[in-house]
Amino acid sequence: MPTRDPRIDAYLAAAPAFAQPILERLREDVHAACPDVVETVKWSRPHFLLDGKLLCGMSAFKAHCAFGFWEREGTAPGQPGAMGDYGRITSLADLPGRTVLRKQVRDAAALLRAGAPRARKPDRAPRPTLAMPDDFPAALNATPAARQHFDAFPPSKQRDYLEWVLEARQADTRARRIAQAVQWLAEGKARHWKYESC
Repeated sequence: MPTRDPRIDAYLAAAPAFAQPILERLREDVHAACPDVVETVKWSRPHFLLDGKLLCGMSAFKAHCAFGFWEREGTAPGQPGAMGDYGRITSLADLPGRTVLRKQVRDAAALLRAGAPRARKPDRAPRPTLAMPDDFPAALNATPAARQHFDAFPPSKQRDYLEWVLEARQADTRARRIAQAVQWLAEGKARHWKYESC
């Protein structure tokens, strides 16, 4: 009987009703294919470790689930991408059969144990620079701690805040976002701080 991480039990219990049987099935197939896996939570999502290395992970969202391997060069168990190896999973019918999925887990485990390097993501063009709107730096400058933390963040975390502010379509939404951003920045929080635990 595999050892179950109670944090994953809690994650599955809190998942939307449609997602629970999908996640249970994935969990069962991973354990059946690779009895040595150890459950853990990384980035607030269930993952499976083999010999201390990430093998695969799964997530539930409002309307779909995702499952993905931490791929190794030399194989592509499914169709890797932003939504994992099987795209948007909305029902059990979106998963491959048990035999296929379990073989893919065993193949990925064999590559991991053989020391195959993780597949390298293709290079992508740099994103264009975003112009700082006038009202955002004014708000940052009014709260020195917010300005200090914003300036200390790497460009990717600064961009997260800039995109959030610039995406607001209405002036009141933009003002609320700027006020929230200044509050979080004064506390040293990144835009997506809620998801950075674990």
